[in-house]
Amino acid sequence: MCGRTSCHLPRDVLTRACAYQDRRGQQRLPEWRDPDKYCPSYNKSPQSNSPVLLSRLHFEKDADSSERIIAPMRWGLVPSWFKESDPSKLQFNTTNCRSDTIMEKRSFKVPLGKGRRCVVLADGFYEWQRCQGTNQRQPYFIYFPQIKTEKSGSTGAADSPENWEKVWDNWRLLTMAGIFDCWEPPEGGDVLYSYTIITVDSCKGLSDIHHRMPAILDGEEAVSKWLDFGEVSTQEALKLIHSTENITFHAVSSVVNNSRNNTPECLAPVDLVVKKELKASGSSQRMLQWLAPKSPKKEDSKTPQKEESDVPQWSSQFLQKSSLPTKRGTAGLLEQWLKREKEEEPAAKRPYSQ
Repeated sequence: MCGRTSCHLPRDVLTRACAYQDRRGQQRLPEWRDPDKYCPSYNKSPQSNSPVLLSRLHFEKDADSSERIIAPMRWGLVPSWFKESDPSKLQFNTTNCRSDTIMEKRSFKVPLGKGRRCVVLADGFYEWQRCQGTNQRQPYFIYFPQIKTEKSGSTGAADSPENWEKVWDNWRLLTMAGIFDCWEPPEGGDVLYSYTIITVDSCKGLSDIHHRMPAILDGEEAVSKWLDFGEVSTQEALKLIHSTENITFHAVSSVVNNSRNNTPECLAPVDLVVKKELKASGSSQRMLQWLAPKSPKKEDSKTPQKEESDVPQWSSQFLQKSSLPTKRGTAGLLEQWLKREKEEEPAAKRPYSQ
């Protein structure tokens, strides 16, 4: 199950994070389709728009299928054959698609057969663990382990205009396998693009939190094969759908429980007041720190491009790997920044939790 994600990067930064090599080995940045529909958020829920990668060939008949487009799409697939005029009237949940039944259900089998494969982009996703003996659930933020390199913490490598197509040295985006479809309102109107996230049995490291997880495409080769429907058949692409142990996580605040809350606090690590805590997997777990002064807002394509100093950057910080509850010093710099952000925010705009 995957029912909540975070994707907070501004559009230009997200574009750089998705730099890739085309079939000729040329460094490229994906182009946007309907960029104004992208709204950065720390707390994305179904029926909101999220950015996905897909092949340019879906939009241009003679395009190279290895070239990529980023398009905001509605989370929750609306089948092309749906006859109602309101997509919200769809009677079944299409937020996720189980890998073991993907070829049995018409809603997923048909678009998959047409090559409508996409990669859902996110900082990471949230999952809730049921607390034994209570009705409470503890939320976790789950993401790729972040590897610190010699260039990490140096903004020049990623932000220098002459290098931005070659280097991305900040937060590694989570790349989840998805299927999309195109629905046209029966009475006419704009085509709606929507997607579902494919899920698999959880890996050993996450099984104590939840028994399902997204099908994560780990690495550029896997992403390329999944997207390139012009060269990679459905049967070959489905071999990429499986669980991965290359994942890490940390507990977060119940603030994320309310989808209206959209602040960095949603994915900041918190202490667990319990005798034993799940041990975060991976040998190099790290946490992020924001230098951006404000929470994400929907971008206006007509506004001037932000100065480089205004672009949020990621820096890394070790998380403890103890079986004991995380100590406050673990993410001290992050907590200080979040505290300052909260103090500076007008009281009327402060988030609340349910």
